[in-house]
Amino acid sequence: MTSVANLQPEPAPILACTISRDVQNFELLIDDMEQELGENWGDLSFEDAPLFLQQPDAASLQFVAVAVDTDDEGDLGRITEIIRIAKERDIRVVLIADQVSPVALHQLLRLGADDFVPYPLPDGALHDAIERLKQAAIVAAPPAPPPPHIPEDDHHAPRFKAKGDRDGVILAVHGMAGGAGASTFATNLAWELATVDKSKAPRVCLIDLDLQFGSVGTYLDLPRREAVFEVLQDLENVESEMFLQAMVSFNDKLNVFTAPADMLPLDIIGPNEIEKLLDMAQANFDFVIVDMPKTIVAWTETVLNRVQVYFALMELDLRSAQNELRLARALKAEGLPYERLRFVLNRAPKFTDLTAKSRVKRLAESLDITLELQLPEGGPQVTQSNDHGLPLSETAAKNPLRKEIAKLAKSLFDLSKTAEAGTSA
Repeated sequence: MTSVANLQPEPAPILACTISRDVQNFELLIDDMEQELGENWGDLSFEDAPLFLQQPDAASLQFVAVAVDTDDEGDLGRITEIIRIAKERDIRVVLIADQVSPVALHQLLRLGADDFVPYPLPDGALHDAIERLKQAAIVAAPPAPPPPHIPEDDHHAPRFKAKGDRDGVILAVHGMAGGAGASTFATNLAWELATVDKSKAPRVCLIDLDLQFGSVGTYLDLPRREAVFEVLQDLENVESEMFLQAMVSFNDKLNVFTAPADMLPLDIIGPNEIEKLLDMAQANFDFVIVDMPKTIVAWTETVLNRVQVYFALMELDLRSAQNELRLARALKAEGLPYERLRFVLNRAPKFTDLTAKSRVKRLAESLDITLELQLPEGGPQVTQSNDHGLPLSETAAKNPLRKEIAKLAKSLFDLSKTAEAGTSA
C-alpha cells in the first residue's frame, strides 16, 4: 500500500528571496513578489542571508531582491557581502532602493547588482526587472552581470541627418532662486513633449546652458561628451551635423546637448555664438528646451529675444520674490521683452490650504505678475527620479507634478499644431 507520506506533493522550489532589514517596510514589494511568484519565494534578513545563500537549498534561486532604505546606508559592508556571495553562486540581484543616496546606490550597483527598481515600486517595475533578468540569463553564457550603467558609446547621437527643414518652438526655463526646480521642470517638460504623441511624436532637443553646474545630464543619466566642449569652443565654425553629433539620445526619443564635463566660464560663449546654437537647434527640431543658468549673462538677452515662452520658476518665499523684482527692473530698464516671461510657482500649496493660497495671491499682487502655472509638490519621488536618472513618467507616472507637466506639454503641442495648420492654410 502506498504510504501517506508518498502521497504528499514535493514542496515547490523557492525561486526567489527578498533580503532586507525588515520586509514589512516594503509592503509593495511583498505584493509584487506574490503577484509574480505566488508562494515560490521566501524572505531573509541581512543576518540570515549569507548563510542561506551558501546552502544547497539556494541552488534553485533565480534571483534575490535586496531591499534597502536610508537606514541601511550605515550597513553597506554587510549588504555588499550578500551581493558578492549571490554573484559567486550565479544568483542574480535586483536592488530595491528607497531614498538611498546616489553614492550608496552607485556603490551597490558597481559591486554587482544586476538591476535596480526605485521604491515605492512603479506599476509593473518589478515584473519588467524580472523579465530583463530572464533575457540576460538566456543571452549570457556563461552568466555574467550586465554593467550597472549604460556605457557612453550606447548613448548614440541623433539618428537623423541635419536637413534644416524645421522651425522649432524655443522654450527657455530659468530658476528665480537656487533649488526652485528649474532643471527638473525643463527635463521632464522636454521628455513629455518628446512622448506626447505616440504616432507622430515631435522632434525635441534639450540644451543645458548652465555651463558650470548643469544637471540635465545627471537627471537623465547621460554622459557628458568632450564634443560638447569642442562645439562651445568654436561655435562660429560649427555646422549642424557636428552639433547633432555632440548630442546624446535618451531612449531614442529625446536628444540632449548636456553641460560640458568640466566647469566653464559662462562667457566662453557670447550672443553671436548663442544665436548660432539656437539657429541650428531650431532648424532641426520641433521643440527646443533651453535650461538657463540662474546667473544673468551677456547672452541672456539673446535667448529672451528668440524664445516663444520664457518660463520663470519661483517658490513661495522671499528670495524668489526679491530676485523676480531685480530681474524685472533689469529687463525693463534695458527695454527687453519682459512680457515673454511666464511665471511658474513650483511646490504650490494644495487647494485645501487656504492660508497658503492667500499668500500666493498676495505674492502675485505685490510683484504685479500673474502666476500662470502652479505646480504641485512632487515629494520624495522627484528626488528619487532625478537620482535614478529617469523622468518622472518612467518612475512615478501618477505623481501630481508629473501630471501637471504632462498637461502643459500637451497644451504646448496642441498650440504648435494649431499654429502650424494656420500657417499652411
